[in-house]
Amino acid sequence: MTDGTGDPVASVDALVAAIHPGFTGPGVGTRDAVLVTGPWLAGSTSLAAALRQRMPEQSFVEAAELDTGESPVAIVFVVSAVAPLTDSDCALLDSAAVNTDLVIGAVSKIDARPNWRDVLAADRVALSEHNPRYRDAVWVGVAAAPEVAEPTLDELVDALRRGLADPQLARRNRLRAWQTRLRGAVRRHDDDAAGVGREARTVALREERSEMLRRRRLAESERMSGLRSQVEQAKVQLTYFAHNRCTSVRGELQEDASGMTRRRLPSFEDYVRGRVNEVVAEVDAGVTKHLSDLATELRLAPPEGATAPENPAVPSPPLRSRRLRTPLMALLGAGLGAGLGLGVALTLTRLVANLAPAYTAAALAAGAVVGIGVAVLAVRARGLRHDRSALDRWVGEIIDELRGVLGRHVAERVASAETTLTAELGQRDEAEAADLAERVAGIDAELHEHAVAARTAATLRSRELPPLRRALEAVQAELDVPATGTPASGP
Repeated sequence: MTDGTGDPVASVDALVAAIHPGFTGPGVGTRDAVLVTGPWLAGSTSLAAALRQRMPEQSFVEAAELDTGESPVAIVFVVSAVAPLTDSDCALLDSAAVNTDLVIGAVSKIDARPNWRDVLAADRVALSEHNPRYRDAVWVGVAAAPEVAEPTLDELVDALRRGLADPQLARRNRLRAWQTRLRGAVRRHDDDAAGVGREARTVALREERSEMLRRRRLAESERMSGLRSQVEQAKVQLTYFAHNRCTSVRGELQEDASGMTRRRLPSFEDYVRGRVNEVVAEVDAGVTKHLSDLATELRLAPPEGATAPENPAVPSPPLRSRRLRTPLMALLGAGLGAGLGLGVALTLTRLVANLAPAYTAAALAAGAVVGIGVAVLAVRARGLRHDRSALDRWVGEIIDELRGVLGRHVAERVASAETTLTAELGQRDEAEAADLAERVAGIDAELHEHAVAARTAATLRSRELPPLRRALEAVQAELDVPATGTPASGP
């Protein structure tokens, strides 16, 4: 089938355009050159050089010399006589001959392989089974650079000249280019409608979206649970720390009270007040450091230090007031002391009267003085024991009050820190949630795009595929006509 101008290329383009007006050309150009190619070490370079010498009127190129969008007018596919064709060799020929119809097979190095005809026959069968288009391909044996004889190229040169002289060659090459273009278009529409590549991306996007949301929920739960656990541990540890310090100071102060002397008694009240203030400051500093370390461990800002607790009031020890309220005990002590002193005086007077009667009066006076002194010492000793007992109870009451103050302070500080850290953690969660929402929105948008693309591809396929298939069938019908026969008249 040709158009009115007799141009075989234009006639093929008109054939396709009559069925599918949207296509104006196969997108490739034919270069008036023969491509000599083949597997590695098959000898394509040596054969190309030999052909240039035997056919100087014809251009011969190798694969690297063709520009993008160029196809050769014919192909000489060179394979070695060492071993038959492999699947990768057949795939190499397919990629080279996508837009070229004339393919001539050449088994090289026949001078060194006596069984080259067996290899040639096996290559012809293998290539025909690989692609039926190669059933009628011409196969020849060549020796482009033999060691002792002249190059064997006559059969190849004759086959090339016959093929290049075929008046239908340009038309068949154009048909082959159109076949490749139309097959690609059909395959592309089928792949787009089937979602090849898109389905895998869609599945990956859905999995990524689910995993992001799962990690977000897990991280939020872990952070909140970790904060609560750390706060509870901090409360227990700090409460124990405060009680332990109170117990330690109580033991120290009660030990000091048990060894109290009259000389140290006036300064003991200030000493106790100072120790209480020291414990309050020490516990407050410990609470601040512990909460700061807790926040750092959770990667949060340390909570601001709260106002230090007020030092508990330390009243004066109830020594003098107690003595005023119990005058009976004072009189009893004085009476006991006087009786003890009188007894000492009488004993001393009797002893002196027996030894020196002249000094009886003096002995009586001295005994009275000694008795009074002993009575005074007994009263003072009893009063000191009473004061020590009162100081011991006073220290216990103060430490009990201190323990309560520190316990409330620890509870307030921990509660305040929990509120502050929870608020900051909530702000961080909100920021991460906003970032996650943005990323999820991007994934949802891409999923929507893929869904729209799938529907569009299905619609386009249903509209474009019928004329494409008709055009492809028409081109295939033209190619099914043997190269030396009369072309078909049309679809």
